[in-house]
Amino acid sequence: MNTMYVSVSPHLRSERNTQKIMLDVLIALVPALIASVILFGFRALLLVCVSAAACVLCEFIWEKCMKMEITVGDLSAVVTGVLLAYNVPVDMPLWQLIVGDIAAIIGVKMLFGGLGCNFMNPALVGRIVIMFSFTTPMTTYAVPKVAGSIVSGVDAVTTATPLAMLDQLDWSNFTQLLLGMHGGVIGEVCVLALLLGGIYLVIRKVIKPIIPLCYMASLVLFSWLFGGTQPVLSLFTGGVMLGSIFMATDYVTSPITNKGKVVFGIGCGFITAAIRVFGNYAEGVTFAILLLNILVPYINDLTMNKPLGGAVEK
Repeated sequence: MNTMYVSVSPHLRSERNTQKIMLDVLIALVPALIASVILFGFRALLLVCVSAAACVLCEFIWEKCMKMEITVGDLSAVVTGVLLAYNVPVDMPLWQLIVGDIAAIIGVKMLFGGLGCNFMNPALVGRIVIMFSFTTPMTTYAVPKVAGSIVSGVDAVTTATPLAMLDQLDWSNFTQLLLGMHGGVIGEVCVLALLLGGIYLVIRKVIKPIIPLCYMASLVLFSWLFGGTQPVLSLFTGGVMLGSIFMATDYVTSPITNKGKVVFGIGCGFITAAIRVFGNYAEGVTFAILLLNILVPYINDLTMNKPLGGAVEK
């Protein structure tokens, strides 16, 4: 076998493929899964397993029907399913979650050609579909099954999220916010678990910390400039950590240049702060990331390094 090839640059070789990258992402999501089971019980694990299986099945059936190459082995559908499950409350009916899985895989990923061709994050679009189709279940948050939660002493089945009651919180609630002792969707509540996953991804060089850091810093800055309540504490509420670490950094729907990543992160922080402070909707992470996803091709064009020499473009 001839191992000598003549080709144009760049000449890059790597043992890391899509499957290994997605496996690292899944490993990084494990701490949040463990935390969700501790906080909300084993139904959280059921949601994650059903969502992942539904996404894999949707992708497999589509590729079979369309006579395409079967790609479920790359684990990207599993990651989408897990992330979508992390974006719903623990009492979400399974069939409604599966509706979101179908929208994410078929409507956003496969209809545009599969992995690498979608222009928006599939899991976030799935969340939007569930949120507008089944608003009541998506805004009914269970009280964590642990002592010491923000809502401890309240005899209730459901509760508001800290983001909705941010004006009632202060730094004495920091530990509860860090450990997820409050209502919310199953994957976003435990900030500590998400940070551990993010550190793992940075160490493994799966992601660069540019987008998450720019996102968080700009969110604090613009929340303060807009007169928002507890700008720094707001980082630990809602979906900021889950969105900035695991969704805004998606390879397909985020910029490829470092300058572009900075612009992307700052844009997400700006839009999130604007929605939270001025909008009627308490959260803004999902909309911010999706809006910036649409702008990614333009961000790439404007921040791409220009080659030296050659003909000048007319």
